[in-house]
Amino acid sequence: DDTSAAVKAEVRKLIEWADETETGDQGDLTWSPSEKAWRLVSVGSDECPGAQRCPAADRCFSEQARASATLSDVVIVNTFIYGLHIAMNGELLPEHDVVVFDEAHQLEDVISNTVSTSIGSGRINGVITALRAIIREDSLTNALQLLAHDFNACLVPYVGKRVDLPFPPAIGAALVDVRLKIDQAVQALRAIDSKDDKAKQKILRAQMLANRVIDAVDMCLTAGKSQVAFVSGTVERCSLEIAPLNVGPSMDAGVWSKRLAILASATIPLAMPSRIGLDPESVDIIDVGSPFDYENTAMLYCAKHLPEPNDPRRDDSVHDEIERLINFAGGRTLALFTTYRAMHLAADEMEKRLPFNIFRQDQLPKMALINAFSDDEQSCLFATAGFFQGVDVPGRALSLVIIDKIPFPRPDDPLLSARRDVVGKNWFNEIDIPLAATALAQASGRLIRSQNDSGVVAILDPRLATKGYGKRLGSVLPPMKRTIEIKEVQSFLQQIINAE
Repeated sequence: DDTSAAVKAEVRKLIEWADETETGDQGDLTWSPSEKAWRLVSVGSDECPGAQRCPAADRCFSEQARASATLSDVVIVNTFIYGLHIAMNGELLPEHDVVVFDEAHQLEDVISNTVSTSIGSGRINGVITALRAIIREDSLTNALQLLAHDFNACLVPYVGKRVDLPFPPAIGAALVDVRLKIDQAVQALRAIDSKDDKAKQKILRAQMLANRVIDAVDMCLTAGKSQVAFVSGTVERCSLEIAPLNVGPSMDAGVWSKRLAILASATIPLAMPSRIGLDPESVDIIDVGSPFDYENTAMLYCAKHLPEPNDPRRDDSVHDEIERLINFAGGRTLALFTTYRAMHLAADEMEKRLPFNIFRQDQLPKMALINAFSDDEQSCLFATAGFFQGVDVPGRALSLVIIDKIPFPRPDDPLLSARRDVVGKNWFNEIDIPLAATALAQASGRLIRSQNDSGVVAILDPRLATKGYGKRLGSVLPPMKRTIEIKEVQSFLQQIINAE
């Protein structure tokens, strides 16, 4: 086949790991397999036939987890899995009376993602790959290959943009064509009569993939005013996405009307209950406070003197500031950036200027990277939004959290753009400010993780101190000492070092 030697080597390594792991979770790996290698050893929901029809069910990590869950009093899953449970009409997880959502500020986005649908050339190519394992006749797969190419081409002008509903004629016609040709593939599969069990499994897998594509196309063709359509991905490989403008109906049908729910987070925006379908009047809000002595153990520094984000002088000034701050802390820094570009520019510069080990996002899987950072007490970790939460490094390894900019959502995000249109002229206050405040609070929360921790949160965005919305953003942050003077930061960090 056309699988490279490198990918085959990765697959062999994954097979060895599968014999040792208890979970089968990719996050448990200490190395990062390529996407192609992982696809070759994993099965997505589109192609899983279920335990009753799969000969590998007794060795399936997902089935083992599900079986264990049915015997448990408490089941712990991530929010995405629970979102899939909602999208699957409650068929994924065991019956339960109470659900607790931790990090509840993520709920709207995660549920929106899981109850959405998408169709692109990648899913069509998945059907083609499954067909080629069964059908030797090339005419059908060649026609589908051309279909995948043409469908991708019709989406390219809309990459990163919203698409009007009803669809433009070209996209509408392309969707109908996809449905017609994939249905032809289903009919061809039904016509195959095989007595071989392995062949039957391949046919079943291909049928499931094809039927899921048809379901996705049907959802696209019936999309209405309560949804938004947009194209994600790249010019080379893009997808048409259909997402709900409001996740409230899905949450009500899947959660609120069925069971008691507890939502917990260090940062819950005031508008969140209404945005996820809860009546604010029926919600009990409890603030349990914090066990941490922020006023004496932490300092918030706003670099008011730095150029604003759109100033061409900014990069050099920010790099100089980062160098000073890391030297004050003696390494021990988590530097968080709003873009990959800013992260890599800063990391490249600091590797030239500083004697400390600089880890950066994507060098290793997330947990392996965090562990490496924790083990090297004078190192620095440079990362983006994926590390604004889920990073827990108590103790001496972390004394400084740097945030390069206020983490406003992207102005060109098509789903947020549609939500802004629904809100109207007050969209900045009702959509962007709450999202930025939540992200800023989460990022700042990486610093103090235990009662013995201390350090500085440095925000390198003067707008926090100079703009009217800065006070609103600052109000969601812990009650740390606040300063705009870097000399105070130097003194505070020196006190921490001297006390060790």
